[in-house]
Amino acid sequence: SKNMASFVGEYKDELIATAAAITAPGKGILAADESTGTIGKRFAPIGVENTQPNRVRYRELLFNTPGLGQYISGAITYEETLFDTATCGTPMVDLLKKAGIIPGIKVDKGVQPLFGTDGETVTQGIDDLGKRCAKYYAQGARFAKWRAVLKITETCPTALSIDQNAETLARYAAICQANGLVPIVEPEVLMDGAHTAQKAEEVTEKVIAACYKKLSDHHVLLEGTLLKPNMVRSGEACGTKADMTEVAVRTVRTLSRTVPPAVPGITFLSGGMSEEDASLALQAMNVCPIKAPWSLTFSYGRALQQSVLKAWMGKDANIGAAQKELMVRAKANSEANLGKYAGGAGGKAATASTFVANYSY
Repeated sequence: SKNMASFVGEYKDELIATAAAITAPGKGILAADESTGTIGKRFAPIGVENTQPNRVRYRELLFNTPGLGQYISGAITYEETLFDTATCGTPMVDLLKKAGIIPGIKVDKGVQPLFGTDGETVTQGIDDLGKRCAKYYAQGARFAKWRAVLKITETCPTALSIDQNAETLARYAAICQANGLVPIVEPEVLMDGAHTAQKAEEVTEKVIAACYKKLSDHHVLLEGTLLKPNMVRSGEACGTKADMTEVAVRTVRTLSRTVPPAVPGITFLSGGMSEEDASLALQAMNVCPIKAPWSLTFSYGRALQQSVLKAWMGKDANIGAAQKELMVRAKANSEANLGKYAGGAGGKAATASTFVANYSY
């Protein structure tokens, strides 16, 4: 029929295969798609100047880590990195492919205000998205990421904010699939605020349910998508914090109520948790008694890179030590995805919080 339940374009089989490969058992995503401004904030504490050559050196260190493909199935890049060449003369995408890691690309263009709301936003970048996706696919990218941001206050998120963000996420997902890219749908409910875990659960359930209704309306092939949600936690300023078991139960329960089993995997964002907490939370979700028909895995940025940056300090002599830190965290999260992480990987940097208020990439 002309009106398909889900759009089946020329890339159907490839999209399904890509999404399945990314969420293979024991594997997850390295989010290395910090914008030029954000990577500067990562470099500042270690005294590294935010220049393009330094960004290349750092991402090359990550992608060249020996054995990384054992635990990392995909790496999200920023546009600059996708088209960059490493210092060794190899294109960055080829470093990833050589490691058996699928290249991904951040495609959104940041947030814009929803006027008449209490500082709520909607994500932009739809206009030339089809063209850009085709260009990224030609360069070797096979999946994409688009981040929507919602916040919890007395009055937020409003129905407008939920609706607008779900709508644009679905439109983005459809455009990606038409161009061969698996869309990661990322509706992040921020953990800023003093709200309880119960409140976070209510809001997250509403937000994710709205997203899947819109994905259905836009004929998106769910088997060729991934979801990147927040974990359901107490607000950062909440007096009593939910423990890992409670976070796991609330999160998996919310997802079980909203995410169809056709979706192959859920790749959590770390949302400013320490490296160790992010691994422990993933472990707790994977041993949670609630039935989970999808892979519960990771798409971590700060929670994979914090110890790496501290070990590197911008010095070539430290590359080996920094790569070792990356392997420690990648292995911990791989084990957590399999429900086998016992805790205790990494050193001091692993337990430091990476939370940044009102975080923007």
